[in-house]
Amino acid sequence: MEDVLEVYKRPYDPKRPVVCVDEMPKQLLMDTRDPLPMRPGEPERFDYEYKRDGVADLFMLFEPLAGKRHIEITDQRRRIEWAQVMRIVSDELYPDAEKIVVVLDNLNTHVLAAFYLAFEPQEARRLVERFELHYTPKHGSWLNMAEIELSAVTRQCLDRRIPDKDTLIREVKAWEDQRNSEVIKVHWQFSTADARTKLISLYPKYQV
Repeated sequence: MEDVLEVYKRPYDPKRPVVCVDEMPKQLLMDTRDPLPMRPGEPERFDYEYKRDGVADLFMLFEPLAGKRHIEITDQRRRIEWAQVMRIVSDELYPDAEKIVVVLDNLNTHVLAAFYLAFEPQEARRLVERFELHYTPKHGSWLNMAEIELSAVTRQCLDRRIPDKDTLIREVKAWEDQRNSEVIKVHWQFSTADARTKLISLYPKYQV
């Protein structure tokens, strides 16, 4: 926990950006009947029946000090997809960074070895050298600021049925562009000192 909190204290450095990464599934649901249109005094109404069209996975990539976020959408959430998304982080989002500092949870797909499953050894090693990973502790995923952005996109964009992946990509891109244009940042205030006071029960007992 303290490792992540100390990362959050670092000043903004475009050569060593701090990027929070998290992911969530989104079930794709199609209406089986056309909604009843809005009328005076009546909202638009949807039938309770729907047709499932699979699940997509959203990777949230959030740089809190710069107020930038990007969402990649994949069909699955295996190690290979994680590695492919992280190459996008390296080569498309932060190509000029000397080192990309990443905060993420302990999901078993979030490992550097995943690069060797997705790419040739030379390319995998290149990507390993691009990242500095910091993991949130077990049951401590709330320390990952990407969760704040996932909550926002869920409430503001994904709180309804999304019928297919193409629609999901368009809707999420529109949300992403608007939020980035507003340069919405996160001003993190929970510190190591706060943790040692408020979460003292989580620390191991030491012997004098």
